Amino acid sequence: MNDAIRKADVLIEALSYIRTFRDKLTVIKLGGSAMEDADALRATLQDVVFMETVGLRPVLVHGGGKPIDRAMAAAGLEPRKVQGRRFTDGATLDIVVRVLRDEVNAGVVRGIRDLGGRAVGLHTGPLQCLFGEQLLLPGTDGRPIDLGRVGRVTRVDRPLIEDFCKAGVVPVIPSIALDDAGGWLNVNADTAAAAVAAHLQVEKLVFLSDTPGILHDLRDEESLVRSLDAAGCRDLIGRGVIDTGMIPKVEACLDSLRAGVKKTHMIDGRLRHSLLLEIYTDRGVGTEIVLAH
Repeated sequence: MNDAIRKADVLIEALSYIRTFRDKLTVIKLGGSAMEDADALRATLQDVVFMETVGLRPVLVHGGGKPIDRAMAAAGLEPRKVQGRRFTDGATLDIVVRVLRDEVNAGVVRGIRDLGGRAVGLHTGPLQCLFGEQLLLPGTDGRPIDLGRVGRVTRVDRPLIEDFCKAGVVPVIPSIALDDAGGWLNVNADTAAAAVAAHLQVEKLVFLSDTPGILHDLRDEESLVRSLDAAGCRDLIGRGVIDTGMIPKVEACLDSLRAGVKKTHMIDGRLRHSLLLEIYTDRGVGTEIVLAH
């Protein structure tokens, strides 16, 4: 009986959050072990199905760096990075599109359906929802750096995504966009998720990664920073606490907040049911980033 009462207490704690976020859109960026480990992915997708069932409208955005690396190795291609981004020539692009669209995306959609949810991959023909332009990075000599078929999102088909959400279907979006000529562009998944969140003006943007959030000391998970504003982010970047790998995620959070997203979260995709713990409990489990406290 005590165990049953504890379960009831948990449901009561979640009730206010369910009411607050009902019918609100949340963009979730899948990455790291949350996608690589089968058990972690299943737990994450269970959270997504729960969210949709109680009326919070999740939208999933994903990349697939490790599966792409494996497919490139199998094809005898060596990955090349420029300022942390994958240089994408024609052969690389073919692999990126195939892996993201036909393998990773299809697997996530299938996983949600296997758990009793409803999902659709938005990436082909009339279901394409991300559009963009080629991305050129500034070089040290003042000349732009050509990354090949790497792009940034300039337009999101908001009505298409919202229609599926209203119908109780979870949109699953790979980080590839079409340019004006109808060609594919490889987009960084963090920035793609931030762009989707900004265009949809969502309630929350959640990044699932391989760390508990932002740590004061990378060797000590107890040093988790539970809440940060823009000034705090700049301070930690300046002091080197937020390092190279985390900086793009933090910048994506801040960009989306400036565009109207209410709150952003960085949580550990390895922790079972971390999504539900962050959204539906008083304490939360990751780092919340806001523009100002």
